[in-house]
Amino acid sequence: MTGPRGYHHGDLRRALLAAAVEAITEAGPAALSLRELARRAGVSHAAPAHHFGDKAGLLTALAVDGFDLLAGALREAGDLLDAGVAYVRFAVGHRAHFEVMFRPELYRRDDPEVVAARERAGAALRAGVAALPRDEADPDRDSDALAAWSIVHGFATLWLAGALPPRTGPDPEAAARTVIRRLFD
Repeated sequence: MTGPRGYHHGDLRRALLAAAVEAITEAGPAALSLRELARRAGVSHAAPAHHFGDKAGLLTALAVDGFDLLAGALREAGDLLDAGVAYVRFAVGHRAHFEVMFRPELYRRDDPEVVAARERAGAALRAGVAALPRDEADPDRDSDALAAWSIVHGFATLWLAGALPPRTGPDPEAAARTVIRRLFD
């Protein structure tokens, strides 16, 4: 398929999503426009609308990709500590996805693909929590999963915002490992 400007896309949808990641990384999701996205991808201004309908449709597709990437990263991790570090690694390495995924006002949060992808990521995190030794006095694994997610998500968000103290160091994974280990003390 050759667009009006002669640029060949083997997978225009994927090229548009990659251009969206680039644009969001540079200026954040609020600054993203379908017209700018088309310019970046070298296609007509109608091409993004043809594939995604509107900006919310584009960001919905990006959220699905992000949740699936996160689920894969969490599944590949070893124990809960490694899963926490993988979460932070994902946030730092896929910042544009991360910035969209946790801003459901930007996309169609009830889209079946989003719901399924978000559940896959949640299941991967809960699997890490399930491997912890059980506390018979408090068998509430959902609260454990929420606590683990809150800690790693909060750390990742603070890291990305540059809000952590300088003593945290320059390596997000090493710093995250130190913080997450406190869960097990």
